[in-house]
Amino acid sequence: MAGAGADKPKRQPGIGFISPITRRILAVNVLALAILVAGILYLDEYKDNLIQAELAALATQAEMFAVALSEGAVAETESGHYRVSNISKQMVRRLVKTTGTRARLFRQDGQLTADSRRMPGVAMTIEVEELPPPEGREIALSKAFDLFDWAISHFAARRTLPRYIENPEQRATDYPEVVAALGGDYVKAVRQGDRDDLVLSVAVPVQRYKQVLGSLLLSKGSRAIDSALYEVRRNIMEVFAISIAVTVLLSIYLSGTIARPLNRLAAAAERVRHDFGRQHKIPDMSGRRDEIGELAETLREMTEALWARMDATERFAADVAHEIKNPLTSLRSAVETAARLKDPAQQIKLMAIIQEDVIRLDRLISDISDASRLDAELSRTLFEPVDIGAMLATLADMHNNHKPHSPRIRLERTDGNQQSLIVSGMDGRLAQVFQNLIANAISFSPENGQILMTLSWENGFICVHLDDDGPGIPPGQESRIFERFYTERPDSEKFGTHSGLGLNISKQIVDAHEGSLIATNRTGVDGQVVGARFTVRLPMADAKKAGARASE
Repeated sequence: MAGAGADKPKRQPGIGFISPITRRILAVNVLALAILVAGILYLDEYKDNLIQAELAALATQAEMFAVALSEGAVAETESGHYRVSNISKQMVRRLVKTTGTRARLFRQDGQLTADSRRMPGVAMTIEVEELPPPEGREIALSKAFDLFDWAISHFAARRTLPRYIENPEQRATDYPEVVAALGGDYVKAVRQGDRDDLVLSVAVPVQRYKQVLGSLLLSKGSRAIDSALYEVRRNIMEVFAISIAVTVLLSIYLSGTIARPLNRLAAAAERVRHDFGRQHKIPDMSGRRDEIGELAETLREMTEALWARMDATERFAADVAHEIKNPLTSLRSAVETAARLKDPAQQIKLMAIIQEDVIRLDRLISDISDASRLDAELSRTLFEPVDIGAMLATLADMHNNHKPHSPRIRLERTDGNQQSLIVSGMDGRLAQVFQNLIANAISFSPENGQILMTLSWENGFICVHLDDDGPGIPPGQESRIFERFYTERPDSEKFGTHSGLGLNISKQIVDAHEGSLIATNRTGVDGQVVGARFTVRLPMADAKKAGARASE
């Protein structure tokens, strides 16, 4: 057994001191957390809400600025109409100075008359733009977010925004929202800038007494929105870092409570497999009170059962050798003696002894063969419904018709034959049990005696009592009679008729059917032994219904 497994490679606990179970637990937990964080980082809806809020604020500012311009930057013409005056250039710059927005005023004819980012001068060619504050973001984290956005853009369906294009000579027709505002409408627009940022704009009409004098275009970049998104994502990543650290530690702890005990069990099982003695045992983990504790306890019980099976096999082999040696010794002695005898009468007598020893040896080998096949047969064969009442009735009729002066078998049922008493088992083996018990009772009963079999059921079990009128069981031997090769036969019986395995085989069969077989003595009113009683208890095939009947 050890040689067969000697060439197999030893089990490895895992690469880099991390067991496969640990790697799987880490992968599952970290992947689930990463997917959750990736979903949270996808903040399109949050970004849209920020854009809408920014557009609403721009619209409010634009309306206020338009009112201010219509009151302070309008001049009346000789014809009584109104027009935008030159003071609008200074007012536009002053109005947006503290807001961080850009304001452009277009006249009714579409010409740009004021731009908050252009210095007053010749043709207004000098443009002023406020530089953004120094970057306070972590470069690596910012690049990671950019990479994430790039990856999302390839997998998620995202709307395409028009590009923001600013011509050197701007006119109202360059911006659809300005054209709409010149018609009296209030229009918002979102465009894609040159540096992957957004340009938010709102156009409102500048009017005096319902007369549209021009259109005010208020625009702003998405720097504040991007900064807000960055801070939210940064906070999420901080929580993610803490969560991933806790997840890894808990995963390592969890895998340790699983992988290390399993490795201990595997190593212990390996030692037990190569152990020729019994110094190595499966570690006791029953205190865990979980599945691994149950596994360890099951392995311990299995190991003990295997050792018990090996002990039983060794004892069985020793008992078989001892029992076979006796008839072989007698047979050899008779053969050697017969070869030296000259008297025909003595030779005939020795030949009779030899024949009896051969018959005894044949019976012994047959019973030993049957006993050795019993465990394997019981473990492989599927159980089927067996009617115990019909089986006992058939056995009783068969024995009653066998010999004229043999003890009669009487079968009684306490239920009055009102129901079928069914067990789940092997028909042939259960019949062998009752045949052995009947044969044993007949051998101890006097001629023309009576053997009473009582069949009943109680608490989900079928009970069969088999009573004989023999001398009973020797005191203190009620359990020993089921041991292998135990013989306690009546004086009138010829030696060697029984091998001493019948009751042992019967008990093994009953135990395999989750039943019980016990032997007791029956006593009379004066306390004297009047016979033996063997009781077989077998679980009914439907114990719940049987229990219901018993309660009724």
